Amino acid sequence: MLASLHVKNLALIDEEEIIFSKGLNILSGETGAGKSIILGALHLSLGDKASKDFLRDADSEAFVEAVYLINDEKTKEALRALDVEPYDDEVIMSRKITESRSVGKINGEQVPASKLKEVGDILLDIYGQKEHQSLLNTHKHMELLDEFAKASIGDLKDKVAESYKRYRNLVKEYEEAKASDVSKEREIVLLEHEINEIEAANLKPGEDEELEDEYKRLSNFSKTMESFGRAHEVMSSDGGASDAISTAISEIRHIEGIDDRASEFLAMLNDADSIISDFNRELSSYMSDASFDAGRFNEVEIRLNEINRLKDKYGPTIEAILEELRKRQEKKEKYESFDLYLAELKSKVDAATAELEDLSFKLSDIRKAASKELSKKMQEAMADLNFLNTDFEVELNRLDHYTENGVDDGQFVICTNPGEPLRPLKDIASGGEMSRIMLAIKTVLASGGGIDTLIFDEIDAGISGRTAQAVSEKLSTVASGHQVICITHLPQIAAMADTHFLIEKSVENGHTISGIKKLMDGETISELARMLGGSAITDAVLTNAQEMKDMAKEFKQKI
Repeated sequence: MLASLHVKNLALIDEEEIIFSKGLNILSGETGAGKSIILGALHLSLGDKASKDFLRDADSEAFVEAVYLINDEKTKEALRALDVEPYDDEVIMSRKITESRSVGKINGEQVPASKLKEVGDILLDIYGQKEHQSLLNTHKHMELLDEFAKASIGDLKDKVAESYKRYRNLVKEYEEAKASDVSKEREIVLLEHEINEIEAANLKPGEDEELEDEYKRLSNFSKTMESFGRAHEVMSSDGGASDAISTAISEIRHIEGIDDRASEFLAMLNDADSIISDFNRELSSYMSDASFDAGRFNEVEIRLNEINRLKDKYGPTIEAILEELRKRQEKKEKYESFDLYLAELKSKVDAATAELEDLSFKLSDIRKAASKELSKKMQEAMADLNFLNTDFEVELNRLDHYTENGVDDGQFVICTNPGEPLRPLKDIASGGEMSRIMLAIKTVLASGGGIDTLIFDEIDAGISGRTAQAVSEKLSTVASGHQVICITHLPQIAAMADTHFLIEKSVENGHTISGIKKLMDGETISELARMLGGSAITDAVLTNAQEMKDMAKEFKQKI
């Protein structure tokens, strides 16, 4: 359950913390008091897009922190699958927002907004105006049916999607193969030419690098010999390095018995003399043996040109060219035994089709059974919401083709007047009816366990009187097994509160701020009276509010 929500520097809120309870938590207040800010804060903690416009004070950061208490093992396992480990049965989700960036964290560890959303999907379900409008989209109906049947479906939908992907890839390969059958002879001739061209080059890995080094050396032969010659002359000519070292050795030998360091320096000079002698001898020998081979230079140049031509055509390296050779050899073999290849591919397509059909039909059977159960439970839930003499069914149709979601298409159909045919939900229901239908769906889905916290915003849109009373009773019933948080302007719903919060505006130091207050019993009656009578709160209105609260208590005792 959602234990608390801490909001700081967000829109009209300076800093507030709400401590939620089990059961039905009601948030009420006058229009514009800031009720929507609470819901917006929750959305931010769940990874929704953050904007600097949310900042109350542009010079300070906005902060939202939601603390959840996790008591059941299934939820803990689902969180662990996302690498989130509850600490002391708590998960803390927070978001800091500045003018330039936002930072989300789970249990103090920074995470992307997408991770906040994934975790939030496990912990709570927020229902608002947009969601009941989504019932106009029939694709949403199939999603809701599958959510209702998720225990029976398990990982079957994932298997269907994987099987469909394999099936589509094989069908595509088979269609392309059939299309290329008419041009295979031309393809074989081209492949033979390319294979012969690469094989004739007799390429060896690393050969190009060796040739490039040799080409560089041969093309710079004159320059290198000139530099070697000058170096040899400097080191070996009269007055060169050898003579200088010999003179130095002679001088130090005269003082060898006088200074203790002389022997050390003399040894160093002897080593240098030996190294220079070896250098002069080796360099002289190398230059004597070296000669420019014009024929070899021409061979290297021709070979490199050939390799580079193949690189331009087949790949940037010899290894890449040889890989292209292997691919062309395989392709040629495939074309040469094309009929066999086509038959094998057709066999694979048939096997993939059979597998996809089997999995899709299993999924379809589960959906058929679930649709009957969902229809039954929806009629019961809708009757509780003052839908009298209303028929509701899940209409399933089989597609004439496969999809990644199986072979089913479906929609919710409804009849609100006895004797009339069932018609698509989107063609019948009004906005207020859509709101109640979505509440019925949510309560049916919630009855199967799963998400512990349900949040309803604008559930009372377009309803009043007996229908409002029915909605309040349904919310209270759901709240007996789940934590429910509801933003409302109807006193019938607010009277059912187990915990009631008032959101109201005030002006401090010339600035408008929204405050949040948990109401005590007497304060609750006053707020119900305000919701009933507006600005004129008479004794009669207060009596009516008290009676409404007493009736709500009586109803909750019967649950």
